[in-house]
Amino acid sequence: MKISSVLGLCVLGSTLLLAGNSLVEKAKSNGLTPIPDSKLALLKIIDDPKDPITNAKVELGKKLYFDPRISKSGIISCNTCHNLGLGGVDGVSAAIGNKWTPNPHHLNSPTVYNSVFFTAQFWDGRSPNLADQAQGPTLASPEMAASPKHIEDVVTSMPSYIKEFKLAYGDNVKVDFKRITSTIAIFEKTLVTPSRYDDFLNGDSSALNKAEKEGLSTFINKGCVSCHTGIALGGTMQPFELAGKYKFAKVGDFRGDKKGMVKTPTLRNITETAPYFHNGEVWSLKDAIKMMGSIQLGIKINDKDAMKIKTFFKALKGRKPNISYPQLPESTSTTPKPVD
Repeated sequence: MKISSVLGLCVLGSTLLLAGNSLVEKAKSNGLTPIPDSKLALLKIIDDPKDPITNAKVELGKKLYFDPRISKSGIISCNTCHNLGLGGVDGVSAAIGNKWTPNPHHLNSPTVYNSVFFTAQFWDGRSPNLADQAQGPTLASPEMAASPKHIEDVVTSMPSYIKEFKLAYGDNVKVDFKRITSTIAIFEKTLVTPSRYDDFLNGDSSALNKAEKEGLSTFINKGCVSCHTGIALGGTMQPFELAGKYKFAKVGDFRGDKKGMVKTPTLRNITETAPYFHNGEVWSLKDAIKMMGSIQLGIKINDKDAMKIKTFFKALKGRKPNISYPQLPESTSTTPKPVD
């Protein structure tokens, strides 16, 4: 190969590297933060020193997450609405709960993946963390419809569960409703999905292809980062319908919290979590992107730019933790029976 050709390739490589570094700087200066590529750095973000993550707690929390017996009917588990094989959602517009009841506010089930990074939980942000959030669906009548006593009685009726709680927390542990749901939350904290996007921001300039980099740049230039920012690319409370009206606003009665603020959904794994918006009325990701332009930014995003952004979104599909369905403890003669 001629020296001139070699030099040309070197110049091209250097140009691409500089362009990649420039985009990384642009992304970070606009508030985008990658999932750390160090397990220790990640643990500092997701762990609570007062109730640290351990393997024993995670395995116990996983069983409780998949156990339908903690619901009143005995057939609904956390995984029913937050299916870990379906991007952490249920794939329907409005969540379905006890007695096949659709959510009375026509609310869509948000993904549980990466929810540990959210600053607020639920669409109205009423819970500050996963431990608090885990209590809500178990008790809500259109969801699992249980009571704290029912959940405690189910779990404590099985010697295997009692043994696992002692292993996780010590012999003097009190197996009550709060402990049970906080253990589910510890499992949920581990549902983190680093992606090629994170690899790119963490220094691998080849992690995104040219089209995905262009999509990321378009995403930033259009102002999408004003709401979809931080490590979760969402998960914070933001005003909704800032610049325009959402055409499906009348589907359901949800209007946000007392200030009209709505939790911004994460964009991580967004290609897996249709339908979109709080009431699940939009099934096309391209349409959702265009609608957000007019509703939130007051701009028109054309088809070409919407497709660029959608191409970038494909790079947000993360590497899921390998989760095998757990074998649950068998019921005993004192385990509460399902209630119709």
